[in-house]
Amino acid sequence: MTGRSISLAVLAAFALSTPALAQDVHVSPLAAPDFFSTGARETGLGADLWRGASGLTARTVLPLLAAKPLSPAAQALARRVLATGASGPEGAGQDPGVAGARVGALIAQGGVRDAAVILSRTAGLEQNPVLAQAGAEAALLSGEDEAACAISDRLVAGREEVYWLRLRAYCQLKAGNSGTAQLTFDLAQSQARDAIYGRLMGAKLAGAGDPGAPSLRNGLDYALSRNLGLPVTGAAAPAVAAALAGSPAASATWTVEGGPGPVKAAMAALAAGDLATAQAMRAGLTSDTIPGATITDLALLDALLSAASGKTDPQTLDRLIERGAAADAKTRVRAQQAALILAALGAPMSPQARGQFAGFTAGDAKAPVARAFALDIAGAEKLQGETALLALWISADAGAAGPAAGDRARIIRALKAAGLEEDARAFALEGLLALR
Repeated sequence: MTGRSISLAVLAAFALSTPALAQDVHVSPLAAPDFFSTGARETGLGADLWRGASGLTARTVLPLLAAKPLSPAAQALARRVLATGASGPEGAGQDPGVAGARVGALIAQGGVRDAAVILSRTAGLEQNPVLAQAGAEAALLSGEDEAACAISDRLVAGREEVYWLRLRAYCQLKAGNSGTAQLTFDLAQSQARDAIYGRLMGAKLAGAGDPGAPSLRNGLDYALSRNLGLPVTGAAAPAVAAALAGSPAASATWTVEGGPGPVKAAMAALAAGDLATAQAMRAGLTSDTIPGATITDLALLDALLSAASGKTDPQTLDRLIERGAAADAKTRVRAQQAALILAALGAPMSPQARGQFAGFTAGDAKAPVARAFALDIAGAEKLQGETALLALWISADAGAAGPAAGDRARIIRALKAAGLEEDARAFALEGLLALR
């Protein structure tokens, strides 16, 4: 066979084999980004935070956290969980709408700086109006109007929505394009008239006149009010209130009166996060008879110290149970609820104490039974993200004062079982401080 014949034979064999080779080549589309994997800081929680968590629960709870005030313990839990980088809840990690709700909730609960970090690390922000709006609001609440305007300029989808029309009018005016800003403002008002935005932006466009009272409904109203030189005080939406309060501490703290008497002073130190001072003050109280305090007050202080230190002991719980079984009606309720909270942290009971405890009637619960049951299951299965979401759902329904004693005890027990012991102690401290 000649060289030419060999070459033709080789080419023919290759041509015949090509379809077979092509059949073995599989092209897979790139997986959609998991928006929850982008975190803001080290929170002490792992990459498996959302293992087994329900996407439906996330879609339900996250908007609630953006709209409703929470107690300090619940706020700290929300900030910790939402700032963590971990693959998202089932079916929700690739959803930009849920990712936007996560950031919105983080902003509303005081994590404006964390939200800004997450958004700065999120690719394709301008591709989704929900995520982009969260980014714009975070910038406006941080006083970075130019950054918000840059997000608006880069937005690809949803530019015709009224939020973006309002923001664009503000940005155009700041850039000196008053004529264009007026046209955009008129378009926004024709699409969805808003009296508050109308008077603020109208005064800004006119460059004169009385703009009226400031508005703190959202980041854009806040930016307009600030730009007009109005006092940014008064009733504010959760996100704006959080921005005005500044960056919160990583752990929950409470402000309580420090007196009268040494017992109340020690409780105030604990509320402020100063465990060492509270322990030193308690060590100086060598008698059960203390000015300005009852036996129940002292038992409650011991319960607070036990919860704060994470060292629960049967003696402290036994004293509370004894007071809950024998004291007058008003004191009995306080002692019974305190015992319920400390027991939820895992303090052991003697058989006698357990028998008395079983007869307690204080500690009502308000959460739906199914939700409380789901919380128990999530905690027992150590589903940290799911447990946190359910605890926050109950907390959001309860408001700024925090959950009822019965619900709080279920939350504490579930958080501890799931491995969120720091957060369980915070909920316990908060509940005990409310009984002081």
